[in-house]
Amino acid sequence: MKSDREYMQLALDLAATARGNTNPNPCVGAVLVKDGVIVGTGLHRKAGEPHAEVHAFNMAGDHAKGATLYVTLEPCSHYGKTPPCAKLVKESEVSRVVVATMDPNPSVAGRGINLLREAGIEVEVGLLEEEARKLNERFIHNMITNKPFVISKFAMTMDGKIATHSGHSKWITSEEARLQVHKLRHAVDGILVGVGTVLADNPSLTTRLPHREGKNPVRIILDSELKTPLSSNVVNTTEAKTIIVSANGVEGTKVEQLTEKGVHILTVSKSEHGLNLNEMLDELYKLGITDVLVEGGAEINASFLRGGLINKVLLYMAPKILGGRNSKTPFAGTDIESIDEALQLEFDSIEQIGPDLCITAYPSVEIG
Repeated sequence: MKSDREYMQLALDLAATARGNTNPNPCVGAVLVKDGVIVGTGLHRKAGEPHAEVHAFNMAGDHAKGATLYVTLEPCSHYGKTPPCAKLVKESEVSRVVVATMDPNPSVAGRGINLLREAGIEVEVGLLEEEARKLNERFIHNMITNKPFVISKFAMTMDGKIATHSGHSKWITSEEARLQVHKLRHAVDGILVGVGTVLADNPSLTTRLPHREGKNPVRIILDSELKTPLSSNVVNTTEAKTIIVSANGVEGTKVEQLTEKGVHILTVSKSEHGLNLNEMLDELYKLGITDVLVEGGAEINASFLRGGLINKVLLYMAPKILGGRNSKTPFAGTDIESIDEALQLEFDSIEQIGPDLCITAYPSVEIG
């Protein structure tokens, strides 16, 4: 007979298959077990569709009575686009509920669990909690801060270079690593670059996956003076929406020309080091963007770094050494005087992808 841990891991694995499709909702998986037999499974597949518990109970039918429910997130206790799952669980006559982690929304956390306990159902909380919170790190951050979760992603050589002195960077990493980045794009709401990247590379910033169509994130271009060419791919390709973030009071003719092409112009105030990124993140969240993949370049990376706005770092490191005094590095910006001023990170994982390494790290103290 499998253990509680194994059943919860199955629920987490189910939830993870919908990563990128449930935004702004969390990824949730559920497993119903009776007498050592799995009688129902479910996951939340897409925002607005039934939650994981609904699918599991539909599969189990009458077998749910007296069963144990394993669910990766506390059953919801409020009416949204779908009815509250805690009420469904209460009425199902399950004998026990094992929850990985509580609802992170401060205004509702614990209500679903209390509802079940008041109904006489045994409830246990905290099994594989760290894994469950990692799965829904974007959702948890949204609930606590009302801002998008910011991922800083960059590729570099072993000596910390992202391009030659002339700006040439294709390709630092392998095809295998680039494919993983496209899977990452599929999972996020927005992808952000500076206008310098648009001018140098004319990227499309879309998701390209073999054998299937990927979800294209909203393209976000930081361009305080509206230098983005009307002929650029981000303006003329319709696979994805484009938002250009510019400064308040920018010249009107270019705004009209870009707007006519379907580009959304978002204006924010200026800060000491450029556009006010805190203000931008607030506005992006209001537009429904729950996470942002920052793909640079170096000045943009530095702006997020100095603003204390990075929530996760994904570093792809190639087994190459470039050298050169003027080769480009991932983070530019204002020089600092002391190592003590550096952003302190904690390594989470190191994975080999083809010949390259992918290093995942988080700020030691949660920010933003």
